[in-house]
Amino acid sequence: MKTLQPSTIRRPFARYAHGVEVPGGARLVVTSGQLGIRADDTVPQDPRAQADLCFANCAAILAAAGMGPGDVIRINAFVTDRSHMAAYMAARDAWLAGVVRLPASTLVIVTGFTRPEFLVEVEVTAAAM
Repeated sequence: MKTLQPSTIRRPFARYAHGVEVPGGARLVVTSGQLGIRADDTVPQDPRAQADLCFANCAAILAAAGMGPGDVIRINAFVTDRSHMAAYMAARDAWLAGVVRLPASTLVIVTGFTRPEFLVEVEVTAAAM
């Protein structure tokens, strides 16, 4: 994979890449959006705890394909309020700690999810040779 950071556009606002090029023949994994819900159906009230769960769920899906955070090429995330942005970003940056080639990343503020207690949703796309 190759990170795309053109010098003609503003640097990313945070720890992500503007683009990632995937070579032909790579295996792709695309996750569904993962919510901050535990296997026992409990949902923490804290947006950081929910974001950590979202990333843990994504990691479990990637592991089932023999991949990990270093294989992620794109993160799409959704939060229900601007006030949850910092908690989400802290969870994302912790999950990507040690990752050299950063993925592309988008964060969108939405009005809500299927249940009012959900504050964060994350989906990832990964590629590996």
